Amino acid sequence: MIMDFFRQGAAQTAASAETPEVKASAAGRVMAWHGANRAVWGARDSGTLTRQGFAANPVGFRCVKMIAEAGASLPLVLQNSEQRFAEHPMLSLMRRPNPAQGRAELLEALYGQLLLTGNAYVEAVGDAAGVPVELHVLRSDRMSVVPGNDGWPVAYEYAVAGRKHRFDVSQGHPAVCHIKSFHPQDDHYGLSPMQAAAQAVDVHNSASRWSKALLDNAARPSGAIVYRGAEGQGSLSTDQYQRLVDEMESHHQGARNAGRPMLLEGGLDWKPMGFSPSDMEFQKTKESAAREIALAFGVPPMLLGVPGDATYSNYQEANRAFFRLTVLPLASRVAASLSDWLSGFEGQCLDLKPDLDQVPALAVERDAQWARVAGADFLTDGEKRSLLGLPALPEPGCADG
Repeated sequence: MIMDFFRQGAAQTAASAETPEVKASAAGRVMAWHGANRAVWGARDSGTLTRQGFAANPVGFRCVKMIAEAGASLPLVLQNSEQRFAEHPMLSLMRRPNPAQGRAELLEALYGQLLLTGNAYVEAVGDAAGVPVELHVLRSDRMSVVPGNDGWPVAYEYAVAGRKHRFDVSQGHPAVCHIKSFHPQDDHYGLSPMQAAAQAVDVHNSASRWSKALLDNAARPSGAIVYRGAEGQGSLSTDQYQRLVDEMESHHQGARNAGRPMLLEGGLDWKPMGFSPSDMEFQKTKESAAREIALAFGVPPMLLGVPGDATYSNYQEANRAFFRLTVLPLASRVAASLSDWLSGFEGQCLDLKPDLDQVPALAVERDAQWARVAGADFLTDGEKRSLLGLPALPEPGCADG
């Protein structure tokens, strides 16, 4: 019926006018219907998520820092099927990847990019012979994948300061190693934990802003000034109302006026309003959002000091689960990608992986495993070493044969 009304009005206008009107806008026939009380979410691009979820959110910041620092602190071992290397050019390169960074700084930046954007890019700078002499982590938000006709990447473009540098990966060994998280709907870019926690980040930041606004009001709930005039009249004149509003804004609002007593003239009465149930639930909402952020990153909330979480019986158990379920899988995958990429420069098949024997959080589990393997009399020494992740020793007599 509403649309019929508009059609009738348009027909009457066209009939009465000598020259029919022509809409200047191509969307002139479109009518917009607006809904109310819809949630407003932040942008989902990597730059906004990094600013809102990392730089402006303590929970997201701590989750990324904990995982990145823990992964970067893991000792790495290099071995092949025959031996474990104490010294090797790849180990020297990882120990000092470039003049400005050490191994921990490079890996922390790599893990940080992977957690914040779902993608991490490492560039190898080679000498005249093409052997890598430096490694650099490139910012993921500046890198873009250039797919070929078959869908596979043929190049990477790095944009900075209005200029683009192209890394061709269609021929020869690529100079850029792209490590990405699993994304079910994207063939070229990964899905970051920060994207999965974006809604919880918005809720947590909104609750923090609400708390800040409440503190600026001296942590007092709102109230009402009730005017009771003579003979039951409850209305102020325009001048009286404006004077009251100006006095409230200048003398009783803001943090600097917190605690200042209010002087009310005759007929004015202050009626404080208590916190509503929704106000009282803000702290619980904030804690729930913090747990969701920690859940997306795989960090036990107990390690972040978030109250109300009793999943683990003690801090040591939570720390062990953090390393076993979050840090080690991520570090193993990154180390495997780097070793496979760097091995291509030298033509060797090498395996770079975290040294679990030097992880303090896993000392109890490692001791139990060593005891079980050492007590298994039905296993040979070679089988025991294989179960412990050690390279096999040459069998006696092999050198003579």
